[in-house]
Amino acid sequence: MRFPALGEFVQYLESIGELKRVSVQVDPFLEVTEIATRALHEQKPAILFENVKGSKIPLAINVYASARRIELALGKHPQQIGEELISFFDQMMPPKPAALWRNRSVLKRLLKARTRTAASGISQQMTANSNLSDLPIQTCWPDDGGRFITQGQVFTYDPVNRKRNVGLYRMHVFDDRTTGMHWQIQKGGGFHYHRAEQLGKEIEIAVALGTDPALLLSAVSALPEGIDEVMFASFLRGERIPMVRGKTIDLPVPANAEFILEGSVPSHERRMEGPFGDHFGHYSNAAPFPVFHLRTITQRKNPVYPASVVGIPPMEDKYLGDATQQILGPLVKLIHHEVRDLWAYYEAGFHNLLVVSVEERYKKEAMKAALGLLGTGQLALTKCLVLVSQDVDPRDWLAVVREIRLHFDPHFDFVLLPKVPLDTLDFTSYKMELGSKMIIDATRNQRPPASVDRLQKINSEKLSRDAQFMNLKSFDRRIADSTLIEETMLVVKVRNQGRSVIEKLVKLKALQQLKIIAVVSEDVELRDQESTLWGIFTRFDCERDVIFSEQKLIGISPVYHGVMGIDATWKKGYPAALRMDPAVMKRVDDRWNSYWK
Repeated sequence: MRFPALGEFVQYLESIGELKRVSVQVDPFLEVTEIATRALHEQKPAILFENVKGSKIPLAINVYASARRIELALGKHPQQIGEELISFFDQMMPPKPAALWRNRSVLKRLLKARTRTAASGISQQMTANSNLSDLPIQTCWPDDGGRFITQGQVFTYDPVNRKRNVGLYRMHVFDDRTTGMHWQIQKGGGFHYHRAEQLGKEIEIAVALGTDPALLLSAVSALPEGIDEVMFASFLRGERIPMVRGKTIDLPVPANAEFILEGSVPSHERRMEGPFGDHFGHYSNAAPFPVFHLRTITQRKNPVYPASVVGIPPMEDKYLGDATQQILGPLVKLIHHEVRDLWAYYEAGFHNLLVVSVEERYKKEAMKAALGLLGTGQLALTKCLVLVSQDVDPRDWLAVVREIRLHFDPHFDFVLLPKVPLDTLDFTSYKMELGSKMIIDATRNQRPPASVDRLQKINSEKLSRDAQFMNLKSFDRRIADSTLIEETMLVVKVRNQGRSVIEKLVKLKALQQLKIIAVVSEDVELRDQESTLWGIFTRFDCERDVIFSEQKLIGISPVYHGVMGIDATWKKGYPAALRMDPAVMKRVDDRWNSYWK
């Protein structure tokens, strides 16, 4: 089923019980966030808030916050799309008549992966007053820098070759006619703006709100640079995306959307943007970013405003991110033939933890694959990359940990890459967009099995988890709790900063059979895998916060032995983790039943 824009998808979701209308008035300042977050955790339907304080426009949220709703938006499971794509490319090299026939459905979709020009569209049924205050724009978290547009699909065109890019970028509302434009590192829109600044030109842009679901999913996908997101969306929906000429800009804009914001971003203009809660579960620091100047707003009759919330996982971006990597992940095999599968963990904000399964055809081919992936598109922002053998499921964290137990030797299998680009939102190095990365090679290799034999012997003498915790607690009074994962990775919750604790733990003789010890802060729930992965992988800088039982320099090369220690505690200078205002939580508690009548 195809949906011209968000409004039609909302109506369809309601018709099958996947959306709930809420008629009581809600406040876009924090209350919407609290309701949406609770509803997601309780696996409730998407929500259409019909009565949003300060606006006459209804607000839809959690529309894509379940695997089923993603599948409904696409018409099939995203993994099926990915498998069809890789099968198509495999069989079409070289193209043969039989292969063309077998893949005729995919070929038909590819032939439709173009845009078409329309004379008019629902996105231009009305011209609004060009006033952002008419929209029900949220303030999501208590310490946010203000309101921001959460699901704006930003259309930019390269000022030289006119290639198009569509991406979702945060837009901090400064006033009724200007916003920030949060073009993060490694983003296509930012590349277009960089080129425009070199030429001394402003860049015209359009921001679409509430498009066809396929176009939204395409916009959040990490497509290779230069691949047109609108064409990819046409492929996903099996029908060309119609475009119309903008009213005040010389650009094509989606014919079908709830709203189109038309405007421009001048060169060499910056304003402080943020702070804002982001998908790492912390506030991103305020920083200067380009400024969007609104010219006009066009809209359909009776529009729906699209909204989302990001924060401590899981949030809606879990489902969007997982879907896009299920579609695009298999295509990595076209470039890196040794790669069998890969998975980025939403619990760690996607970029902070990537697991890759590899078929090794020669020694250390897996490491070669890792270095190649760290130079490929959005994967270049990966911070921690773990390699496993071809028959290991990268999505299964416990299976990955078991492979680390059996096959990871830091002397041979650990690589640190200091002073490299990082995600704009990563704060752990204290230097925006710069930091360090690490690679853990846990593939089965041809080394003598002595280390594996030693581990198997140790595993036959498993420690009692309760006894171990008691010993650790008496070892250091700052230790509040601990858990042992697959007899391999010890995660220790500590009070206050944990550097001195981890330095002592990696030296402790009783723990030398472990491969990794991580210390985390008190807000991490050790019995919950989502919380544990979030608490570890969003709060350490590889170069500064990873240590080993033994480490030294031979020449200029570092040599590592023994247990890896990770200080993943919250540190002075880190932005705060996201927490809702207790007064808002209390208000939502008191009103909870009224939302669902």
